[in-house]
Amino acid sequence: MSCQPCYDRPVYIWLKNEQSCLLCNEASEDNAPICMACETELPWLGDQCETCALPLPFAGMTCGQCLKQPPAFQRVATPWAYSFPVDTLITRFKHSAKWPFGRLLGELLVQFLQHRFDEDLSRPDALVPVPLSTKRLRQRGFNQASMLAHWLSTGLGIPCDERLVLRTQDTSAQQDLKADARKKNLRNAFALTQDAAIKGRHLALVDDVLTTGATAHALARLLIEAGAARVDVYCLARTPKPGDAG
Repeated sequence: MSCQPCYDRPVYIWLKNEQSCLLCNEASEDNAPICMACETELPWLGDQCETCALPLPFAGMTCGQCLKQPPAFQRVATPWAYSFPVDTLITRFKHSAKWPFGRLLGELLVQFLQHRFDEDLSRPDALVPVPLSTKRLRQRGFNQASMLAHWLSTGLGIPCDERLVLRTQDTSAQQDLKADARKKNLRNAFALTQDAAIKGRHLALVDDVLTTGATAHALARLLIEAGAARVDVYCLARTPKPGDAG
């Protein structure tokens, strides 16, 4: 029996009445869950690597790591740098089950991705949430990447396919490891499900935060080797390079 929450109903009030901003508690415009002032002040990601979205000083560049060792995924699409208040909202959503904050960020990510599709980003055939191990799922009670993928699916009209990959090993928490250790930690951590339909499809992995990209690379490589035509990554936030400000 799955312990994943049901997604049929909204986790915050979205009615045609006066609504307060979830961040500042002031009345928000257009009955949205965030006011225009708070939305403007979010840490929107500026110039970034064309592949992995690492913050860079200039636009139109590819970071040294992607040039040296190109990842298996083709492009990362993410609206924010992992800094206040987005980092706090993600943490409360992920570790304290504060679903309204996750839904808020998910709705804004829908708008961001739709804008990117209108510009130059190719729409995928399906969204694939990064899976949790069975043990971790039971401990947390939900997979934040799965919830986010379902919200994106509804908002963008793109199918969510959770039946392609499994997490076969309960690896150590990635945030506690350095880059090389993250890669070793993920060896053989994922596997394809039986009869997974992958060949020729454009897939987009969905997760909350991209740090070193090790998890995304491991999953994308697995999918590409199984015949996927292209793998992108959609996430809420991108961390800066260790040691950089922000």
